[in-house]
Amino acid sequence: MTSMAMEQRCFMLFEMGTSHGEEKLTKGSVPFNRERSACVRCNGCHVWLAMQSCTLGAPPITPKFFCSLLSDSSVLFLDRGQGGKKFCTTVDTLTQREPDSMLAAMFSGRHTVCEDLEKGYVFVDRDGKHFRHILNWLRDGVAPTLTDAEYSELMREAEYYQLLGLIEVINSLLKKRKEADELDSELTRTDIIRCIQSERVRFRGVKLSGLDLSKLDLSFVDFSFACLKNLFFSRANLQCAKFRDVDAEGSIFHNATLRECEFTGANLRGALLAGANLQSANLQDACLVDCSFCGADLRSAHLQTADLTNANLEGANLEGANLKGAKLNNANLKGANLQRAYLRQVNLQNTHLENTRLDGANLLGAIR
Repeated sequence: MTSMAMEQRCFMLFEMGTSHGEEKLTKGSVPFNRERSACVRCNGCHVWLAMQSCTLGAPPITPKFFCSLLSDSSVLFLDRGQGGKKFCTTVDTLTQREPDSMLAAMFSGRHTVCEDLEKGYVFVDRDGKHFRHILNWLRDGVAPTLTDAEYSELMREAEYYQLLGLIEVINSLLKKRKEADELDSELTRTDIIRCIQSERVRFRGVKLSGLDLSKLDLSFVDFSFACLKNLFFSRANLQCAKFRDVDAEGSIFHNATLRECEFTGANLRGALLAGANLQSANLQDACLVDCSFCGADLRSAHLQTADLTNANLEGANLEGANLKGAKLNNANLKGANLQRAYLRQVNLQNTHLENTRLDGANLLGAIR
């Protein structure tokens, strides 16, 4: 490394999920000087290489020059923005294990410099929740132990960053888990299909963990007290089905029809219900910790005293829903519709309510 380079401090500003101006960066701990910066464009992203130099006559920055400055001990700052997380890593970590990934391409030094110097940060429109798993994979090649719903979210991130090795490992882990669960299941998908030809179908107390029941018509079926862990109900018709006191931890209900279903007392911890239709569903006293309801339809749903800790309800429609006494600690309700919802005695202090619609909501006794 040249003596001039030794006199410089080199930083990467990488902002995930939010957009802030230069003022935010200037006030932060990382110095930013627009005149001493360059921007690399890759897959629609702008990567700003910001440098503070002790040498006034230092040459202009280029992507290759930037990458040459970053050794194994150099630090890359990744900032999700206000209230977000910071990650530290090296260019070697980002480029060596997955050389064909988007991250490797961004920091390879082979991309042209963008001439537009209007912004002093990189904006990647992704949730930073799983980025630590991405970095740990790139560091040591070991996938984390997660629920099926979390693996599904991590898979989307891996696909976005084009991490082919991580995608292969996640698929392998899910396949092994599914095979293990199916060995313990008391029925198969074929058995279920035969049973639903009957007029009245009941699977009360039956162990069905790990089965793939996606896209089946299971309306009015009684699953009460059944073990439904890691079961796939994606796009299934479950209208008016009964799930009273079931153990459905980690199950997938993505885009399923669940109108007027009964989930009272059910354990749905870590379940994926994104895009599901839950109009008038009864989820009283249900454990919905870490559940994903992104974009779900929960109009007039009954959620009294349900535990929605860490649940993701971003963009969900909860118009007219009853959440009296529900636990919403660290729940994400950004962009959700809570018009005319019943929120009496609900603690909203640690709830994310950015752009949430609360017109006509009953907030008597609610803590804000």
